[in-house]
Amino acid sequence: MAHDVPSDLEIAQAAKMERITNIAEKLGITDDELEPHGKYMAKIDLSVIERLKGNPTGKFITVTAITPTPLGEGKTVTNIGLGQGMAKIGKKVVNTLREPSKGPTFGIKGGACGGGYSQVVPMEEINLHFTGDIHATESANNLTNAALDASILHKNPLNIDPNNVNLKRCVDLNDRALRDVVVGLGGRANSYPRQTGYDITVATEVAAIVAMTSGLRDLRERLGRMVVGFTYDKKPVTCEDLKVAGTMTVLLKNAIKPNLVQTLENTPVINHGFPFANVAHGNNSVVADLVALKLGDYVITESGFGADCGAEKLFDIKCRASGLKMDAVVITCSIRALKMHGGAFVLKPGQNYNTIKEAAESENMEALEKGAENLKVHIENMLSFGAPVVVTANRFHFDTDKEVDFLVKYAKDQGAFGAAPIEAWSKGGAGCTEAAQLVCDACDQPNDFHFLYPDDMPIEEKIRTICQKIYRADDIIMSPLAKRKAKLYTELGYANLSINNAKTHLSLSHDPSLKGVPKGFKVPVRDIRLSAGAGFLYPLLGTMRTMPGLPSEPAFWKVDIDKTGKTVGLF
Repeated sequence: MAHDVPSDLEIAQAAKMERITNIAEKLGITDDELEPHGKYMAKIDLSVIERLKGNPTGKFITVTAITPTPLGEGKTVTNIGLGQGMAKIGKKVVNTLREPSKGPTFGIKGGACGGGYSQVVPMEEINLHFTGDIHATESANNLTNAALDASILHKNPLNIDPNNVNLKRCVDLNDRALRDVVVGLGGRANSYPRQTGYDITVATEVAAIVAMTSGLRDLRERLGRMVVGFTYDKKPVTCEDLKVAGTMTVLLKNAIKPNLVQTLENTPVINHGFPFANVAHGNNSVVADLVALKLGDYVITESGFGADCGAEKLFDIKCRASGLKMDAVVITCSIRALKMHGGAFVLKPGQNYNTIKEAAESENMEALEKGAENLKVHIENMLSFGAPVVVTANRFHFDTDKEVDFLVKYAKDQGAFGAAPIEAWSKGGAGCTEAAQLVCDACDQPNDFHFLYPDDMPIEEKIRTICQKIYRADDIIMSPLAKRKAKLYTELGYANLSINNAKTHLSLSHDPSLKGVPKGFKVPVRDIRLSAGAGFLYPLLGTMRTMPGLPSEPAFWKVDIDKTGKTVGLF
């Protein structure tokens, strides 16, 4: 990567975008199926799926990564760069991505539109309000909370136990002060006092349902069976029982339509769905992929955080429920991140990069070789699902040929179909053509895609299987609460649901301080929550929280408007 590239925002604001109607026409979407939101964004009506059901299904590829570091490994940049690269070698390709949450956008991580010359545009709109999908999700979720508290207040006809509620209010911001709150104070007119809290919107079950649904009727059914709490005799209370599922569906009927945008090189991107990957299942919507796979010959999606989080969940939750099948897996990394895993330096979130710059940018083969063990585990894990693996390395200007050559050979030695450096950030698609061809070739390899565990495996054994086979833990430690929940969910008929482990993304283990390939650890399972509408159970591992907090120097400090009305400071 060159080091004289303008900022992401400057590049995005200088982009020559095509009207979204032109992007849609080239992709094969009719005027009747397109609902423009201005000149450069549009919703796609789901009727397109029925019209194209006889079309061949494209090859399905996911971009995932090594265990993340605060440096960033470049999954979104890789996703977009590979799409742009495939277009340059003559392939009809569609990228599918999640919508950005304002939590990370205004916190530490930044936006989710890529970077450099591999970005999705219009970047500002996508990173902020976009087409309103997250706002609609907040409204539907918070209406359900209001309905629940009103039901308890008005003589509690559903016999809801206020101390056994399965639902929290939400806001799409990092706000640690809302993690634990008491509602209903101020007398009977303000409802029944109870302790609760807030989740970030993208970690709610409603957000997961938006991403998992296959259509409007399916959305209505999923919302109807969403469990909001339990009665005093431990019977589930659903949104259907609260008589709120219909209104939730109305609030979300446009939000489930996928959003069409474009890259800097005017290739199509369907940007839709927004579940967190360390709490929720971390992948874009099912409908985005269903539409894209009928429009393109190749579809490149992205699985959030490391392969132990988003990719495992893509396979065992999303593919299991939707019937989607992976044709290839791309694991991306950077040499400096692998050196961090190898102990060359320590960088904490929010720490000034200059404090580790020399160590990060100096050749260090010993640290690279040790850190590459983290990549090895992710390659082995992805190969265990039966799909071929390609490794890409986001190359920086300070990476040496010796380091790059080592990484390419190492990845192949561990079973990867191929490996290549990419320069998506500094060169766009032109920096990714070698890797793009490798990925296309991998899609033509023999494929035995399968899941990690069967539906009928007991809940505790499913959790243990993921922790032992993917995280490489010795075992799990179920808290008494987790054991009671597993027993209750089994008795209520929810044992066949998939498992969506909520854990730190900063380590293969449950402990964010354990880098590289941790050994000799047991994973504490402190609770198991039910997402019946989304179709999974989500155990909470370690100290994982569902509402992040802001750092001491949040990203929003730099965001402003200049004298001309142009946004500045947004990456």
